[in-house]
Amino acid sequence: MSGKVNKFLNDMMPTTLRLRDLIRQVRACRTQAEERAVVNKECATIRNSFREDDNEARCKNIAKLLYIHMLGYPAHFGQLECLKLIASPKFTDKRIGYLGAMLLLDEKQDVHLLITNSLKNDMTHSNQYNVALALCTLGAICSTEMCRDLAGEVEKLLKSSNTYIKKKAALCAARIIRKVPELIEMFLPASRQLLQEKNHGTLLAGVVLITEMCTKSNDCLVHFRKMVQNLVRILKNLTMSGYSPDHDVSGISDPFLQVRILQLLRILGHNDADASETMNDILAQIATNTETSKNVGNSILYETVTCIMDIKSESGLRVLAVNILGRFLLNSDKNIRYVALNTLLKTVHVDYNAVQRHRTTVVECLKDPDVTIRKRALYLSFELVNKSNVRAMNREIMEFLANPDNIQFREFVTSNVFQIAQKYAPHKQWHLDTTTKVLTMAGNYVRDDLVSSMIHFVSQTPQLHGHAVRKFHKALLEENVLEHQPLIQVAAWCIGEFGDLLVTDNGEGVVNEEDVVSTLVSLLQSSQATPITKDFIINAIMKLSTRFSSTSKYHLISPQIRHILSCYASSMDVELQQRAVEYSSIFKNYDHLRQGILEVLPPYKGVTVTASIENEAAAVDSPVPSNTPAQAPSEGIATDSLMDILGDTSGGVGVAPGKAVNGQVNGSSSLQDDLLGLFGGDPAATTTNNNTPIINNGMSSGASPNILDDFMSLDVGNDKAQSPAQHSKFPSTTIFDQSGVRILMDIQSVDHANSQVTLQTNSFNSSQQTIRNFIIQVAVPKSMQLTLLPPSATDLQPASSNPVTQLVRISNPTKQKLRLRVKLNFVQNDSAQEHMVEVNSLPPIPGW
Repeated sequence: MSGKVNKFLNDMMPTTLRLRDLIRQVRACRTQAEERAVVNKECATIRNSFREDDNEARCKNIAKLLYIHMLGYPAHFGQLECLKLIASPKFTDKRIGYLGAMLLLDEKQDVHLLITNSLKNDMTHSNQYNVALALCTLGAICSTEMCRDLAGEVEKLLKSSNTYIKKKAALCAARIIRKVPELIEMFLPASRQLLQEKNHGTLLAGVVLITEMCTKSNDCLVHFRKMVQNLVRILKNLTMSGYSPDHDVSGISDPFLQVRILQLLRILGHNDADASETMNDILAQIATNTETSKNVGNSILYETVTCIMDIKSESGLRVLAVNILGRFLLNSDKNIRYVALNTLLKTVHVDYNAVQRHRTTVVECLKDPDVTIRKRALYLSFELVNKSNVRAMNREIMEFLANPDNIQFREFVTSNVFQIAQKYAPHKQWHLDTTTKVLTMAGNYVRDDLVSSMIHFVSQTPQLHGHAVRKFHKALLEENVLEHQPLIQVAAWCIGEFGDLLVTDNGEGVVNEEDVVSTLVSLLQSSQATPITKDFIINAIMKLSTRFSSTSKYHLISPQIRHILSCYASSMDVELQQRAVEYSSIFKNYDHLRQGILEVLPPYKGVTVTASIENEAAAVDSPVPSNTPAQAPSEGIATDSLMDILGDTSGGVGVAPGKAVNGQVNGSSSLQDDLLGLFGGDPAATTTNNNTPIINNGMSSGASPNILDDFMSLDVGNDKAQSPAQHSKFPSTTIFDQSGVRILMDIQSVDHANSQVTLQTNSFNSSQQTIRNFIIQVAVPKSMQLTLLPPSATDLQPASSNPVTQLVRISNPTKQKLRLRVKLNFVQNDSAQEHMVEVNSLPPIPGW
């Protein structure tokens, strides 16, 4: 009877699969549902098997569970079983148990603390492989508590005579230091001895440990600079040694160790003349003698180049390094070409003339079929533009822009062409012709601020008004002009301002007045025209009523213009309707003032293009055409007093919690509460109004861009004359310099009449990683009012000399000393960071 019961129970219990059978079944699944069914069935079998105290079965089940975990299915129920295997005296059990612990456990789970005692016991085990397993596991899942508890054991193992254990201990120590930097001093004496090792594996682990220590501690950096001579000797022995079958890779002796030593030398020689001089000879020797036919040699040369460019090396050595990168550009391997372009882009500011010699090769990369290489070559091409080569480089860039395969780069190219035209144009007409050509080629991939920049430039060059208005009028006659909305906007402004020059014979021919108006009307009535473009056109048509008033055909044009205005007086577009109604009112009620109201605007002043390669990286990756309806560009957010976080007894503060983009406020009350909470304020006492008007030259957020509004403004010039802003030279103040981020604050201008000051922050990134989501928040005492303008970018590009800029406008009626608190948020190395800075050391402003 009992035999029948046992047979029945055995039939009811599912049989466990071998690992190879499980893999075979999973691979045979045709759908995701079938795979889930197989995995779930096996997981249920494994759970039942765990209830039995059978280490051999447990070992096999953990192996299958690790495979299931790698497939992406939950396997947390096997964590405690891993601990049981770790506690087993058998090496085979420990091996699977430690492997499972490394994959299934992490420092966020308290379960991992239970293996601390097992790790400590195994570190003192007589079997070197048990010790190695414990060290590998500690390095993989160590938490701060485990590091502090077991650091002493690791330090003892660093002094072991066994090179295998010593290598594992050095790598584990590097992980501990990365986790708990204050434990560096414990490993300092033993780490020096590692450089005396003859075993290459132990020596490599020692170099990794010392590199980690130098990056975490300036004291260690100074200490190990005394060991530069030893590192140079080791590197020289590697390069001069003959064939060694144990370490040879493609004819080069231990390239992995050479690369690690070069990385350490780069850190030790940075900003240190003595250390740099010591390593100059060996770097020159490696750069000259290393074979470049295989990737092994190229990897060593790349590290040599980065080391040369990062230390205080001789000028001839830097030229040699740049020439190596130039040879990389001629390599058939596109990965090597990409690395060369990326490195040249980082080092172009170190030795500009040396990089300039390879300009022809860089320009050829603009035609490469690989889009990533074209992208890097484009970045580098803009960096190489100067006054002497601007014409030649501009031709190559225009050819690049005309290529339909490069449409994703058009917004980036237009921004930077405008910048180089402003910086390096040989004369004004070349500047005008170049930027006009860009507008005709880029379509709608033109930023709104570039339209404003173009208008400002034309306004400031009266000698080119006739040439500009004829050139733009001719552009409007092209068939595909409606695909170039920014071009239409600039052309409409020019025709509205200087339309009288079209009907003046200056040797280039005379244009019929009726044809000019008809061209604008056809564009205005097009369904492809954006609302902002229509605003430009209706202003231009209105201004033509005064520009053509002295011509013989004015009696024909004036009724046509009035009819157009009456048609758009009932437009569904509120902005367009408002302008049409106001203009019609001028015709009916104030016709005697129309000539004065619509006179030519005075030249704009103080306008620059703020485009840079680093700030445009996001635009290259995800270009957005500007053919969608655009809102008025905002200049900032003005918030009322909330709380005095800087010490006023009455309480209150002006806080700029967010940034304005396209007329929208990105921020919420929670952002203000968070800022005030850090400053010691009471979030419950604050009030936030998300409908705060956007300040835009005195107009509300519902107004159009200031260029359009100036068409009807009678007091723009007078206002500027009554309260001129004093642009003074004040020294820059460093308000933050940590984690590779350096922020300078400058006083840009002071308006004494209105008690206003404009500050500018310039944020630099000296690290080698991109810093993302960079946000600056500013608070001032309640006696002041704050306007925080949008930043030029939200990412700080690595090793860039072009800062991310942001303007801060402060109204200070009582003319007190400027005091600010700045809160910084950014993501560096996938880690969110937050810093708070109090700024009290800005230069004093006379009279304040």
